[in-house]
Amino acid sequence: MYSGVFLIFLPLIIGYLIALKNEQWLDRINKTVSQLIYVILFLMGLSLSALDNLSANLQTIGLYTLTFFLAIGTCNLASLPFIDKWMPVEACSNSKTMPIHLMALESAKLILVVGAGLLLGLLMPFQVPYISSASESILLLLLFFIGIQLRNSGLTLKQILLNKHGMIIALVVVLTSWCGGLIAAYLLDIPLTNALAMSSGFGWYSLAGILMGDAYGPVYGGASFFLELLRELVALIAIPLFIRRYPCSSIGYAGATSLDFTLPVIQSTGGVRCVPIAIVSGFILSLLVPVFMLFFISLGQ
Repeated sequence: MYSGVFLIFLPLIIGYLIALKNEQWLDRINKTVSQLIYVILFLMGLSLSALDNLSANLQTIGLYTLTFFLAIGTCNLASLPFIDKWMPVEACSNSKTMPIHLMALESAKLILVVGAGLLLGLLMPFQVPYISSASESILLLLLFFIGIQLRNSGLTLKQILLNKHGMIIALVVVLTSWCGGLIAAYLLDIPLTNALAMSSGFGWYSLAGILMGDAYGPVYGGASFFLELLRELVALIAIPLFIRRYPCSSIGYAGATSLDFTLPVIQSTGGVRCVPIAIVSGFILSLLVPVFMLFFISLGQ
């Protein structure tokens, strides 16, 4: 039961053991990760096109996405404001505000890539063979590079442990996301392990969609991808509106993306004091996404 999951998890561990100091190599790895994500998401679109009764499956994807989004978001936002109350952080706005439409453009590109794969698959008179095996091979390579990225993110264990805000925010996000996942499992009548795995994406849409798709098929993969992508898009809009009054809640709702994608918005609207908290919280959640997803997947297999 655990051998297949360990085989997928192994490249991440090996990558995390590699410390790189060459900035050129790190830049190449970052670019390669971006390119591999586009390839896998395109293959996800092709897989969706091969589903029987496609319209019904797309409705299922929409239902799963909306149910998990509302359940997890409600649980997150019901708990995160208590951190702002008990451990207040003084946020200060900067003079420049990051244009949200520019930040959302990258997310739109990813949706278009999935859509392009789906459209091509529907237009072709034959099914593309070996999509599943190709996706799994690329996934192993992607996890290896992601492990290298996490190791070379610049954070030491001491820096993480000393930032109590970041650690507590990450802990609250994890626990409340699982609570939301359990609620969604009850509403949708799906296995608890599937729901807990899906609720462990913490905003990392590309990896979450890929892992869920590899384990449970394109319906779960598509739903997980759109769930986390929707969370990120809402975070981009909500952070500038609420970060001055609720900095910890805003950072927490951003999930794993507070380490990279939403970090410029957090910095420009919340000030420099929010940056270390966002980086630590985002790093912990990014590290936990593959760990918890693969763990719950292994329990359900």
